[in-house]
This record gives sequence, C-alpha cells and structure tokens, in this order.
Amino acid sequence: MNITVRRYCANDIDQMMDIWNGIVLEGNAFPQEEPLDRQGAVSFFAAQTYTAVAVDEEGAVCGLYILHPNNVGRCGHICNASYGVRRDLRGMRIGERLVRDCMEMGREHGFSILQFNAVVATNARARHLYEQLGFVQLGIIPKGFRTKNGSYEDICPYYRQL
Repeated sequence: MNITVRRYCANDIDQMMDIWNGIVLEGNAFPQEEPLDRQGAVSFFAAQTYTAVAVDEEGAVCGLYILHPNNVGRCGHICNASYGVRRDLRGMRIGERLVRDCMEMGREHGFSILQFNAVVATNARARHLYEQLGFVQLGIIPKGFRTKNGSYEDICPYYRQL
C-alpha cells in the first residue's frame, strides 16, 4: 500500500471525523467521550499546531494525527500528539508513518520534546511502536483512564526528545 502523509485539507474532514469518532466511540484510547459533529471537527482540527493525514494512492484518508503544545510558557517546548488509523487498516504500519512524520513536524514547529500523557496500558500496539521509536515510559498512573464500560485502566506516559 502506497501511503503519503501530508497536511490535511478541507476535503479530508469527513473521513477524518469518521476515524476520530470511531476511536472515541470505541472508548479505549482517546480521552474524549463525545464524537465530533462536522462543525466541531472543522474547528478542532484547525485549532491544532499541525494536523496531518495519511492517504492512499486514491486519496482516501487512512489515518491522521494532531500535534499541539503539551503546556505553555516554560514548558512550551514540549508537544503532544494523538494518532488514529482507520480500523480496517490497523497493523499495516500506517501508525508508524504518522508518528515519524509527527516527530519531524514537531521539530519544524520548534518543539524539542514529544510527550504522550495518557497511553492506555492495554494499547500494546501503540506502546510497542513508541518504544521501537525510542520513546521512554515515564511510569504508570494506576487507573488513570476510564473505559467506555466504566472500568479503569492504567495509563503510561511516554516522552522522546526530538
């Protein structure tokens, strides 16, 4: 599969919203509980420092990421990101392409550290990928993530210098 990662455009919003909302509704990775409506999606993706999509040769959106500051002021050099891959395409290394591009874009936007605040401990694929790419786990926050069914999972913050 030939995948290109690029800045998103307005024509991508509906497909991006489908991917994002699918992950929100799964209830086991993103902290958001409510899906985005179209206007919310337009505003949300535009508000990020950088938003990118992974597209196939036909231009279909296969995945996306958002990049933004993790904090302000004296901690403003640290960025944060979230990634989503279309459910039927998971396991095809699209996430790796997104993370690598995000690290590059983080540097280009003046960040020097990329931090993930809340990687759910049971998200083995993401954790494995982050560790392969040199991210360091900072510890465990017991029961830091409430799943869709109301149970709690541990979260594992990660960081990497860019």
